[in-house]
Amino acid sequence: MYPELFHIGGFTINSFGVMIALAFISAGFVAHWQFKKRGVKPDFIYPLLIAAIVGGLLGAKIHYLIIHPEQWPENLWSGGGLVWFGGLFGAIFGVVVVTLLSEQRLAAVMDAGAIAVSVGYAVGRIGCFLRGDDYGVPTDLPWGMTFPKGLPPTTVPVHPTQLYESAASLVIFALLVWVISPRFIREGPLIFAYAVLAGIERFLVEFIRTNEPVALGLTQQQWIAIGMVVVGAVGTWHFAKHGRLRTQTATGGAQMSSPAAARASGRKKG
Repeated sequence: MYPELFHIGGFTINSFGVMIALAFISAGFVAHWQFKKRGVKPDFIYPLLIAAIVGGLLGAKIHYLIIHPEQWPENLWSGGGLVWFGGLFGAIFGVVVVTLLSEQRLAAVMDAGAIAVSVGYAVGRIGCFLRGDDYGVPTDLPWGMTFPKGLPPTTVPVHPTQLYESAASLVIFALLVWVISPRFIREGPLIFAYAVLAGIERFLVEFIRTNEPVALGLTQQQWIAIGMVVVGAVGTWHFAKHGRLRTQTATGGAQMSSPAAARASGRKKG
Protein backbone atom coordinates (compact mmCIF):
# COMPACT_ATOMS: atom_id res chain seq x y z
CA MET A 1 0.00 0.00 0.00
CA TYR A 2 1.46 3.33 -1.10
CA PRO A 3 -0.82 6.28 -0.26
CA GLU A 4 1.99 8.73 -1.04
CA LEU A 5 4.31 8.25 -4.00
CA PHE A 6 6.80 11.07 -3.53
CA HIS A 7 7.22 14.69 -2.45
CA ILE A 8 8.27 17.74 -4.42
CA GLY A 9 9.10 20.40 -1.86
CA GLY A 10 5.98 20.76 0.23
CA PHE A 11 3.78 19.20 -2.45
CA THR A 12 2.78 15.54 -2.07
CA ILE A 13 2.00 13.31 -5.04
CA ASN A 14 -0.44 10.70 -3.77
CA SER A 15 -1.21 7.41 -5.46
CA PHE A 16 -4.97 7.90 -5.45
CA GLY A 17 -4.77 11.14 -7.42
CA VAL A 18 -2.34 9.63 -9.92
CA MET A 19 -4.55 6.59 -10.49
CA ILE A 20 -7.67 8.72 -10.91
CA ALA A 21 -5.81 10.75 -13.54
CA LEU A 22 -4.73 7.53 -15.25
CA ALA A 23 -8.32 6.28 -15.05
CA PHE A 24 -9.57 9.26 -17.06
CA ILE A 25 -6.68 8.99 -19.51
CA SER A 26 -7.20 5.26 -20.11
CA ALA A 27 -10.95 5.80 -20.50
CA GLY A 28 -10.19 8.55 -23.02
CA PHE A 29 -7.99 6.27 -25.13
CA VAL A 30 -10.64 3.54 -25.13
CA ALA A 31 -13.39 6.02 -26.03
CA HIS A 32 -11.23 7.40 -28.88
CA TRP A 33 -10.85 3.84 -30.21
CA GLN A 34 -14.57 3.18 -29.90
CA PHE A 35 -15.52 6.47 -31.55
CA LYS A 36 -13.59 5.37 -34.65
CA LYS A 37 -15.47 2.07 -34.70
CA ARG A 38 -18.85 3.80 -34.28
CA GLY A 39 -18.48 6.62 -36.74
CA VAL A 40 -18.13 9.38 -34.16
CA LYS A 41 -15.53 12.11 -34.66
CA PRO A 42 -12.58 10.86 -32.54
CA ASP A 43 -11.47 14.35 -31.53
CA PHE A 44 -14.81 14.81 -29.79
CA ILE A 45 -13.26 12.89 -26.90
CA TYR A 46 -11.43 15.99 -25.67
CA PRO A 47 -14.45 18.10 -24.63
CA LEU A 48 -16.10 14.94 -23.35
CA LEU A 49 -13.15 14.18 -21.08
CA ILE A 50 -13.35 17.65 -19.58
CA ALA A 51 -17.10 17.25 -19.07
CA ALA A 52 -16.63 13.79 -17.53
CA ILE A 53 -13.89 14.98 -15.17
CA VAL A 54 -15.82 18.02 -13.96
CA GLY A 55 -19.16 16.23 -13.73
CA GLY A 56 -17.62 13.11 -12.20
CA LEU A 57 -15.73 14.92 -9.45
CA LEU A 58 -18.71 17.13 -8.60
CA GLY A 59 -21.09 14.18 -8.59
CA ALA A 60 -18.77 12.07 -6.45
CA LYS A 61 -18.35 14.86 -3.92
CA ILE A 62 -22.08 15.71 -3.78
CA HIS A 63 -22.99 12.05 -3.23
CA TYR A 64 -20.43 11.77 -0.43
CA LEU A 65 -21.78 14.86 1.33
CA ILE A 66 -25.33 13.52 1.01
CA ILE A 67 -24.23 10.35 2.78
CA HIS A 68 -22.11 12.28 5.32
CA PRO A 69 -23.87 15.62 5.89
CA GLU A 70 -21.94 16.08 9.13
CA GLN A 71 -18.80 16.68 7.05
CA TRP A 72 -20.27 19.76 5.35
CA PRO A 73 -18.58 22.11 4.60
CA GLU A 74 -15.20 20.91 5.92
CA ASN A 75 -14.91 18.08 3.37
CA LEU A 76 -16.07 20.17 0.42
CA TRP A 77 -12.60 21.04 -0.86
CA SER A 78 -10.70 17.97 0.33
CA GLY A 79 -9.21 15.45 -2.07
CA GLY A 80 -10.97 12.60 -0.29
CA GLY A 81 -14.63 11.85 0.15
CA LEU A 82 -15.64 10.69 -3.33
CA VAL A 83 -18.40 8.16 -4.05
CA TRP A 84 -18.33 6.04 -7.18
CA PHE A 85 -22.04 6.14 -8.02
CA GLY A 86 -22.17 9.91 -7.66
CA GLY A 87 -19.11 10.19 -9.88
CA LEU A 88 -20.66 7.92 -12.51
CA PHE A 89 -23.95 9.81 -12.65
CA GLY A 90 -22.19 13.17 -12.61
CA ALA A 91 -19.90 12.16 -15.45
CA ILE A 92 -22.84 10.85 -17.47
CA PHE A 93 -24.70 14.12 -16.93
CA GLY A 94 -21.72 16.15 -18.10
CA VAL A 95 -21.19 13.96 -21.17
CA VAL A 96 -24.88 14.08 -22.13
CA VAL A 97 -25.01 17.88 -21.89
CA VAL A 98 -21.87 18.40 -24.01
CA THR A 99 -22.97 15.80 -26.56
CA LEU A 100 -26.40 17.35 -27.01
CA LEU A 101 -24.95 20.86 -27.28
CA SER A 102 -22.50 19.59 -29.89
CA GLU A 103 -25.27 17.81 -31.81
CA GLN A 104 -23.38 14.52 -31.85
CA ARG A 105 -25.09 11.10 -31.84
CA LEU A 106 -25.78 10.63 -28.14
CA ALA A 107 -26.52 6.90 -28.27
CA ALA A 108 -23.27 6.13 -30.10
CA VAL A 109 -21.27 8.30 -27.71
CA MET A 110 -22.83 6.62 -24.67
CA ASP A 111 -22.18 3.13 -26.03
CA ALA A 112 -18.51 4.00 -26.51
CA GLY A 113 -18.53 5.52 -23.04
CA ALA A 114 -19.78 2.28 -21.51
CA ILE A 115 -16.69 0.44 -22.68
CA ALA A 116 -14.45 3.33 -21.66
CA VAL A 117 -15.93 3.56 -18.15
CA SER A 118 -15.34 -0.13 -17.50
CA VAL A 119 -11.61 0.38 -18.09
CA GLY A 120 -11.47 3.67 -16.18
CA TYR A 121 -13.18 2.10 -13.18
CA ALA A 122 -10.73 -0.81 -13.14
CA VAL A 123 -7.79 1.62 -13.07
CA GLY A 124 -9.41 3.94 -10.52
CA ARG A 125 -10.04 1.13 -8.05
CA ILE A 126 -6.30 0.45 -7.98
CA GLY A 127 -6.00 3.96 -6.56
CA CYS A 128 -8.41 3.02 -3.77
CA PHE A 129 -6.28 -0.06 -3.08
CA LEU A 130 -3.04 1.93 -2.93
CA ARG A 131 -4.63 4.49 -0.60
CA GLY A 132 -6.14 1.76 1.57
CA ASP A 133 -9.82 2.66 1.58
CA ASP A 134 -13.01 0.95 0.37
CA TYR A 135 -11.78 -2.43 1.58
CA GLY A 136 -14.04 -5.20 2.81
CA VAL A 137 -14.92 -7.04 5.98
CA PRO A 138 -12.44 -9.23 7.90
CA THR A 139 -11.57 -12.55 6.29
CA ASP A 140 -9.54 -15.69 7.01
CA LEU A 141 -8.87 -16.30 3.33
CA PRO A 142 -5.16 -16.49 2.40
CA TRP A 143 -5.37 -13.35 0.25
CA GLY A 144 -6.79 -11.22 3.04
CA MET A 145 -4.81 -7.98 3.46
CA THR A 146 -4.15 -5.43 6.16
CA PHE A 147 -4.13 -1.66 5.62
CA PRO A 148 -2.27 -0.18 8.61
CA LYS A 149 -2.18 3.24 6.91
CA GLY A 150 -5.59 2.96 5.35
CA LEU A 151 -8.69 5.13 5.64
CA PRO A 152 -9.50 3.99 8.26
CA PRO A 153 -6.46 1.89 9.18
CA THR A 154 -6.84 -1.80 9.95
CA THR A 155 -4.34 -4.44 11.05
CA VAL A 156 -6.94 -7.21 10.72
CA PRO A 157 -6.86 -9.07 7.37
CA VAL A 158 -9.80 -7.93 5.23
CA HIS A 159 -11.14 -8.60 1.75
CA PRO A 160 -9.26 -6.46 -0.81
CA THR A 161 -12.56 -5.57 -2.47
CA GLN A 162 -10.84 -2.84 -4.48
CA LEU A 163 -8.99 -5.56 -6.41
CA TYR A 164 -12.15 -7.65 -6.73
CA GLU A 165 -13.93 -4.72 -8.32
CA SER A 166 -11.01 -3.88 -10.57
CA ALA A 167 -10.87 -7.45 -11.87
CA ALA A 168 -14.66 -7.59 -12.28
CA SER A 169 -14.62 -4.36 -14.27
CA LEU A 170 -12.03 -5.79 -16.66
CA VAL A 171 -14.30 -8.81 -17.13
CA ILE A 172 -17.18 -6.41 -17.89
CA PHE A 173 -14.94 -4.65 -20.43
CA ALA A 174 -14.19 -7.96 -22.16
CA LEU A 175 -17.86 -8.94 -22.21
CA LEU A 176 -18.93 -5.61 -23.65
CA VAL A 177 -16.30 -5.57 -26.41
CA TRP A 178 -16.19 -9.18 -27.56
CA VAL A 179 -19.48 -10.75 -26.48
CA ILE A 180 -22.26 -8.18 -26.12
CA SER A 181 -21.44 -5.36 -28.56
CA PRO A 182 -21.18 -7.59 -31.67
CA ARG A 183 -24.73 -8.80 -31.01
CA PHE A 184 -26.27 -5.33 -31.25
CA ILE A 185 -26.97 -3.71 -34.61
CA ARG A 186 -28.49 -0.57 -33.05
CA GLU A 187 -27.08 2.31 -31.04
CA GLY A 188 -27.92 2.78 -27.39
CA PRO A 189 -28.26 -0.62 -25.71
CA LEU A 190 -24.60 -1.00 -24.72
CA ILE A 191 -24.61 1.71 -22.05
CA PHE A 192 -27.66 0.04 -20.50
CA ALA A 193 -26.04 -3.39 -20.70
CA TYR A 194 -23.13 -1.87 -18.80
CA ALA A 195 -25.55 -0.62 -16.16
CA VAL A 196 -26.86 -4.17 -15.70
CA LEU A 197 -23.39 -5.70 -15.37
CA ALA A 198 -21.98 -2.94 -13.15
CA GLY A 199 -25.10 -3.05 -10.99
CA ILE A 200 -24.79 -6.80 -10.48
CA GLU A 201 -21.09 -6.46 -9.67
CA ARG A 202 -21.66 -3.75 -7.08
CA PHE A 203 -24.67 -5.49 -5.55
CA LEU A 204 -22.65 -8.65 -4.94
CA VAL A 205 -19.45 -7.02 -3.66
CA GLU A 206 -21.44 -4.96 -1.14
CA PHE A 207 -22.07 -8.14 0.86
CA ILE A 208 -18.39 -8.11 1.85
CA ARG A 209 -18.00 -4.32 2.06
CA THR A 210 -18.28 -2.40 5.32
CA ASN A 211 -21.18 -0.11 4.32
CA GLU A 212 -24.13 -0.14 6.72
CA PRO A 213 -27.57 -1.46 5.60
CA VAL A 214 -30.27 1.17 5.19
CA ALA A 215 -33.37 -0.91 4.38
CA LEU A 216 -34.27 -4.61 4.27
CA GLY A 217 -30.70 -5.54 5.10
CA LEU A 218 -29.30 -3.88 1.98
CA THR A 219 -26.94 -0.92 1.76
CA GLN A 220 -27.67 2.31 -0.10
CA GLN A 221 -25.23 1.22 -2.80
CA GLN A 222 -27.11 -2.06 -3.25
CA TRP A 223 -30.41 -0.24 -3.71
CA ILE A 224 -28.80 2.00 -6.31
CA ALA A 225 -27.35 -1.11 -7.97
CA ILE A 226 -30.81 -2.69 -8.11
CA GLY A 227 -32.12 0.46 -9.77
CA MET A 228 -29.27 0.30 -12.30
CA VAL A 229 -30.09 -3.32 -13.16
CA VAL A 230 -33.79 -2.58 -13.65
CA VAL A 231 -33.27 0.57 -15.71
CA GLY A 232 -30.44 -1.10 -17.60
CA ALA A 233 -32.55 -4.13 -18.51
CA VAL A 234 -35.41 -1.97 -19.78
CA GLY A 235 -33.06 0.36 -21.68
CA THR A 236 -31.17 -2.53 -23.26
CA TRP A 237 -34.40 -4.07 -24.54
CA HIS A 238 -35.79 -0.77 -25.81
CA PHE A 239 -32.72 0.41 -27.69
CA ALA A 240 -31.95 -3.07 -29.04
CA LYS A 241 -35.39 -2.98 -30.66
CA HIS A 242 -35.90 0.69 -31.49
CA GLY A 243 -32.48 2.37 -31.52
CA ARG A 244 -30.85 3.90 -34.55
CA LEU A 245 -28.96 1.41 -36.73
CA ARG A 246 -25.26 1.47 -35.93
CA THR A 247 -22.62 3.11 -38.05
CA GLN A 248 -19.36 1.19 -37.98
CA THR A 249 -15.96 2.00 -39.42
CA ALA A 250 -13.68 -0.85 -40.32
CA THR A 251 -10.80 0.75 -42.25
CA GLY A 252 -11.52 4.41 -41.98
CA GLY A 253 -14.71 4.50 -44.08
CA ALA A 254 -18.19 4.65 -42.61
CA GLN A 255 -20.32 1.58 -43.13
CA MET A 256 -23.94 1.03 -42.12
CA SER A 257 -24.56 -2.36 -40.57
CA SER A 258 -28.19 -2.58 -41.69
CA PRO A 259 -29.31 -4.59 -44.74
CA ALA A 260 -31.20 -1.56 -46.03
CA ALA A 261 -28.02 0.54 -46.01
CA ALA A 262 -26.16 -2.22 -47.83
CA ARG A 263 -28.84 -2.34 -50.54
CA ALA A 264 -28.75 1.45 -50.84
CA SER A 265 -24.98 1.35 -51.20
CA GLY A 266 -25.31 -1.30 -53.90
CA ARG A 267 -27.74 0.88 -55.84
CA LYS A 268 -25.35 3.84 -55.68
CA LYS A 269 -22.49 1.72 -57.00
CA GLY A 270 -24.67 0.26 -59.76
